[in-house]
Amino acid sequence: MINVIIAGAAGRMGQRIGYMVSQHPELHYAAAFEATGSSAIGRDPGEMGGWGSAGVTIEEGLEAVIDKGDVIIDFTFHKATMGFAKIAAAHKTAMVIGTTGLSAENLEELKQLSTDFPCVQAPNMAVGVNVLFKLAAKTASILGDDYNIEIVELHHNKKKDAPSGTALKLAEMAASGVKRNLAEVGVYERNGIIGERSVEEIGVQTVRGGDIVGEHTIYFCGPGERIEITHRAHSRDNFAQGAAKAAAWIADKKPGLYTMFDVLGLQDL
Repeated sequence: MINVIIAGAAGRMGQRIGYMVSQHPELHYAAAFEATGSSAIGRDPGEMGGWGSAGVTIEEGLEAVIDKGDVIIDFTFHKATMGFAKIAAAHKTAMVIGTTGLSAENLEELKQLSTDFPCVQAPNMAVGVNVLFKLAAKTASILGDDYNIEIVELHHNKKKDAPSGTALKLAEMAASGVKRNLAEVGVYERNGIIGERSVEEIGVQTVRGGDIVGEHTIYFCGPGERIEITHRAHSRDNFAQGAAKAAAWIADKKPGLYTMFDVLGLQDL
């Protein structure tokens, strides 16, 4: 069995990841931790999540549990994630990172750290979303400059980052399909008299409200027609299942930075 440590085990994602890990035939829920001062410390994360005893109690900080696991799963906050990655690298413990909001500098640092430990990093671990990424790139490459590319993402009102990491990855994949640099053509806000839309730009718009788990639509708008491709998440379980799948996959891999395309065998599509 592969021993798994869950970061932010008391959170909404942490609880669902814990459940999926407990149900996975190759994984064992070995340890859980929360930030210093959390009221969840000392409690059973499974009982907190309403799915029964996890057989562990939540401890204070990663250092307290790092020797108990083979893989760390982290869906917390970007500043915390980078600290966890440094600890994982020092201990050569594999890691699965689903945290969003990582900057280009964070990703570059993570790439450097991953020379010492195996790590899967992805803004979204749902199988369907990763298929959507590939569809976006392929569709963009076929349609070319005759179709304007726009992305709209919707999430709950508690989400802290915008646009979502998934929307940014979707835009990046579409940009790659038409051989554009997203840093040069991405447009994230439109207001006032802005003039005509350029052919090259890729728009990314954000909606926040209620309890929307996550929805992403990419539009290819051409003369007389448009194509819409949408992914809707109905629960957090699809992200949690992907994280568990990634943990089982990464445990025996060599040091390096991997993606869900590697985990799902989509790299060459």
